[in-house]
Amino acid sequence: MILAGDVGGTKVHLALYNFVGGKLVAVREHKFPAHEYGSLDEVVKAFQAQGGKDEPPIFAACFGCPGPVRDGRLKLTNLPWTLDTRELVKSLGIEHIFLINDLEANGYGVPELAPEKIFTLHEGDAKGVGHRGLVSAGTGLGEALLIWDAKSKTHLPLPSEGGHSDFAARNDREIALLEYLRRTLNGRVSHERVVSGLGIKNIYAFLRDDVKLEEPAWLAARMATEDPNAVIGQCGEDGSSEICAEALRIFVSAYGAEAGNVALKVLAMGGIYLGGGIAPKILKTMQNGEFTRAFLDKGRLSPLLEAIPVRVILDDTCALLGAAAYAEARAAELSGRSERAGS
Repeated sequence: MILAGDVGGTKVHLALYNFVGGKLVAVREHKFPAHEYGSLDEVVKAFQAQGGKDEPPIFAACFGCPGPVRDGRLKLTNLPWTLDTRELVKSLGIEHIFLINDLEANGYGVPELAPEKIFTLHEGDAKGVGHRGLVSAGTGLGEALLIWDAKSKTHLPLPSEGGHSDFAARNDREIALLEYLRRTLNGRVSHERVVSGLGIKNIYAFLRDDVKLEEPAWLAARMATEDPNAVIGQCGEDGSSEICAEALRIFVSAYGAEAGNVALKVLAMGGIYLGGGIAPKILKTMQNGEFTRAFLDKGRLSPLLEAIPVRVILDDTCALLGAAAYAEARAAELSGRSERAGS
């Protein structure tokens, strides 16, 4: 059995996997509110307690976490937890435990996805082979480079903190947005401040407070009592609010531009993949042309971008699949025993 985890600031998603015919198959999974636990150990033990006594032992585990992992250790930025593989091995009694960046886990998960869990936003050259890029707008903005190894015919995910690079405004409205955010943030503005869940709320506030687009009373009431991003997404997608629709248009355009930047930096002829929870929820807006126009708008390099496919990951367990695949592969290297090969 393989234990996989997707550790976030608000929840910890855990799943047990085994292999059938070389394919990962989920045995059970559960999401835990992170703030109710004092450590990852506590979460894992609560998950293990949900299983019966006859549940097979865990051979290896891997947890995808936001932030850079150094020497098997990570201090989470949005939880008061410090994770260390050596301490986790002792506490949980699992022989092989690994910590990797959450986007790295997503990168390992891409080859495990079923075809119906991928939506093609821009066709490009569907037969293109080469490096890939992964750009995931969710609570924050995660990025990873998926480096093509022609010999093994596999992609090696390289974690990145590219979402924290400087936001580059491309038109008058984005320049005004940048100036607004510089004032409200008292300084530097990263891409994550625009292309993320936090970014959607920032764009909405800019349109309401700076551009002076109307916020109807019914919308203000919903924004105050519900998840603002869910409200903006729903009302922008169904057309019931112009300010929400405009916020989504600005968001997807900035998302497309940054996806194009990543495509240029890694020469992603194997495609750009969009992860995170936002894109699948606003597919109507993602398909309105704003994203693709911004993705392709790279001057003399635009013909290169035309050939690069853009695909949306629809499976919210992609990081779990990747963590499980990584755990099995690394544990097999260390032990000489492959659960995938033996299935």
